Amino acid sequence: MKVLVTDPIADAGLDVLRDAGHDVETGYELEGEDLLEAVSDANGLIVRSGTEVTEAVLEAAEELVIVGRAGIGVDNIDIDAATDHGVIVANAPEGNVRAAAEHTVAMTFATARSIPQAHARLKAGEWAKSDYLGAELDNKTLGVVGLGRVGQEVAKKLDSLGMDIVAFDPYISEERADRIGAELVEFEDCLDAADFLTIHTPLTPETEGMIGEDELELLEGGRLVNVGRGGIVQEDALAAKVEDGTVAGAALDVFAEEPLSEDSPLLDQDGVIVTPHLGASTEAAQQNVATSTAEQVDAALAGEPVANALNAPSIDESAFPRLEPYIEIADTAGKVAAQLLDGRIERIEVAYEGDITDEDVEFVTASALKGVFEPLEWQVNAVNAPQIAEDRGVDVTESKSHRAEDFQSLISVTVGNEGEEVSVDGTLFAGDDPRIVRVDGYRVDAIPHGKMVVTRNTDEPGVIGLIGTVMGKHGVNIAGMFNARETIGGEALTVYNVDGQVPEAAKDELNEDERIIGVNYITLNGQN
Repeated sequence: MKVLVTDPIADAGLDVLRDAGHDVETGYELEGEDLLEAVSDANGLIVRSGTEVTEAVLEAAEELVIVGRAGIGVDNIDIDAATDHGVIVANAPEGNVRAAAEHTVAMTFATARSIPQAHARLKAGEWAKSDYLGAELDNKTLGVVGLGRVGQEVAKKLDSLGMDIVAFDPYISEERADRIGAELVEFEDCLDAADFLTIHTPLTPETEGMIGEDELELLEGGRLVNVGRGGIVQEDALAAKVEDGTVAGAALDVFAEEPLSEDSPLLDQDGVIVTPHLGASTEAAQQNVATSTAEQVDAALAGEPVANALNAPSIDESAFPRLEPYIEIADTAGKVAAQLLDGRIERIEVAYEGDITDEDVEFVTASALKGVFEPLEWQVNAVNAPQIAEDRGVDVTESKSHRAEDFQSLISVTVGNEGEEVSVDGTLFAGDDPRIVRVDGYRVDAIPHGKMVVTRNTDEPGVIGLIGTVMGKHGVNIAGMFNARETIGGEALTVYNVDGQVPEAAKDELNEDERIIGVNYITLNGQN
């Protein structure tokens, strides 16, 4: 498959893709119409911060499966549009954590001791020893805004140097904060308490410009360090507060606009240290993010879950072998259920019983939704299936029960509306042999493959013979049959595996017989 790489990444990542058999094409200067043309037949796209992955790019990329961001920040990628197009967006959040954390610590020391300023003056021939009175980190308070991977790593490193840690992060538990030695506080309290403030929150509409004049007043006498994302700190306000002495100093590696403009007020302040976005610029970090991103692209192109997908459920690598067969079962049960329901689908329930309830089944549920929507001819996969359900007002519920009456693990997909519902249950036999074992409560043992016919009829002699005769008359070979009934002489349900398409004339002929209650032709595996 074709993987287009539009921003430079380490050769190790390109080698991963080539070794996996992919056609890797690089285009580091692509933009505008040239980018749209290049991505039109790409199955995978790898970018860093230089390429804007817009709605137009995603619209042009009809074959695209995944966009891999070789790094953490994804504000250059339209994730909502990617989800609508069924394209996975994945980043590499772990690869440069250590590098970013170490640069943060370095910048903290730099602003505490005015290292770059003293260095520059000494290089210029000045011995300015008396002009720089530094601050020690020991017994000072570090405020951390955003206690994610990098924020936690910074907190651990500076806690070991004797700093007290306070943090603001509405998405982390107190238990997790306690384990790394941080006290969770409100945003204003974090700024007010901090002698040094470090920022590690994503750039979102909520966080953009969140530290401005009023917030910097709370930091009075403290120092600010940002090796996270540009745009969170209002740069004009910071320059002014450093100039008037409200903020003792600042060290920034990221900016709202990069490269930093020559007329930026930050450059006029001796108390502001700046570096050109070096947080991830170590050889190890670049190798790590490149290989991590390439491995995720390869996984997506192989149809496997992606570890760091941002808009799709993911599965831990160690759990994937256990869950992989159930992904297919859930997808198949959804397809069968959707094709058996005559009316509009208004609700979907995915229920789990037995051992599988111990697993994280988010991706399995998404696969069930994909199965339900796929026969309706929507462009759907496990990425956008949950969004399709939401957009169309379909109520989705998931339930678990550790008790399973007859099977070690069971997945049930139920679709319905106000008038009726259909339920299809699937499991695995002998570890990896998928089976449909119940349809609307009827116990069957059907092999879910290719083309199937599900009939409901009265339990009378000769009905199965009639069905076989009509199928043969219309050139349809029956490969397998699985029959179930409520009671002797009651209603029966039969699942047939067939080798060819069942024409409408065959269904019409069967439905003319008063013993036939219903006939449904079902296609699986993308076959008609």
